[in-house]
Amino acid sequence: MQNKIKDSRILVTGGAGFIGSYVIEELIPLQPKKIIIIDNLVRGGLANMKNFINNPIVEFHHGDIRDLELLENGIAGTDYVFHMAALRINSCAANPREGFEVMLKSPFEVATLCVKHKVKKVIYSSSASVYGLAQHFPTPETDNPYNNQTFYGAAKMWGEQLFRSFKFMYGLDYVALRYFNAYGPRMDTDGKYTEVMIKWLDCIRDGKNPVIFGDGSTTMDFVYVRDIAKSNIAALQADVTDEAFNIGNCEETSLKELLEVLLKVNHSSLRPEFREGNSINPVSRRLADISKAKELLKFIPTISLDQGMKELSAWYFEKNKITVTE
Repeated sequence: MQNKIKDSRILVTGGAGFIGSYVIEELIPLQPKKIIIIDNLVRGGLANMKNFINNPIVEFHHGDIRDLELLENGIAGTDYVFHMAALRINSCAANPREGFEVMLKSPFEVATLCVKHKVKKVIYSSSASVYGLAQHFPTPETDNPYNNQTFYGAAKMWGEQLFRSFKFMYGLDYVALRYFNAYGPRMDTDGKYTEVMIKWLDCIRDGKNPVIFGDGSTTMDFVYVRDIAKSNIAALQADVTDEAFNIGNCEETSLKELLEVLLKVNHSSLRPEFREGNSINPVSRRLADISKAKELLKFIPTISLDQGMKELSAWYFEKNKITVTE
C-alpha cells in the first residue's frame, strides 16, 4: 500500500488527548513532514505527549478549536485532518450550549476550512453512541441512530452527516470512525462508560472491595486505544471515502466479567460488592460488527481484554507510584 502520510502535513485536533496522542505516535514512523496539534488541554495533557513533544516535526498549539484564526492557520497548507477534539458525553449533558459550540459548530468550521484549503481527506472521530440501544447485536453500521438519547450521540451523528453533505457538495473526502468503548493508558478518568475501571483500580490500590451498581449484566465492547489509533491510520491510507466504520473488539463483556479480568490481572483476592443501581442506563448492551472495517480498511483488533487490562493497570500504578500489596 502506498504511504500517503510520507512527507505530508497533518493536523490533529485534540492531539494531546487520550486517543489523539496515540494516533500521533502511529503517524510519526510513517514520516510525515509536519504534524500540527491543536489542544486546549482540558481533556488532554502534556504528559500524553511526552513521547513526541520534542520531535522536530511536531508543532503544538495550546488553544481551542473555537478560535477560528488558530483553526484556519492549522488547516491551511495541510494535506490531512484528524478531527478528534470533543467534549465528554457527560459534559455535553451538563452544558449543552458549550456542547453545541464544540460538537456542532466547530466541526462545521473544520469542514468549511478543509474545503477552502483543499484538504485531501478528513478522518472524523465518531462514536457508537450514535446507535443508543442498537437494534441488532453484533451491531452493523446500517443500524439506525434513532434510539440515541444523548446530546453527545446526536452531535456525533451531526458530524457524520455534515461531512457526508460536504462530500456531495464540495468533494471533500472523509471517513467517520464509530469507536465503541475505548480504554487504555492515558484514558479519561471520568468518562461515562470507562470511569468504573479507574474506580476499581482505586479500590485495588486501597484494598477495598470494588462496588458494582446493579447486577453487573450491562455489557460493553471494549476496544484498546492502540487498536483505535491503528484504525485511524488505516482509514487515512485506504482508498475509501464517504463511509462510517464501527471500531470495536467484537467481544461483549459484562461489568461483572470486566471486574473479574481486572482483579485477575492484578492478582487481587478482593470480591465485588453489589449495590442497587442508582441510575437507569438506556444502553444495556454494546457489541460491534466490524466486518466492514475488516474488508475495506483491513482493520483487525490485536489487543485482548486481558492484555489491555494489564497495560492499563501498569500505567495506573506507575502514574500513582503505587505497589499493590495483599
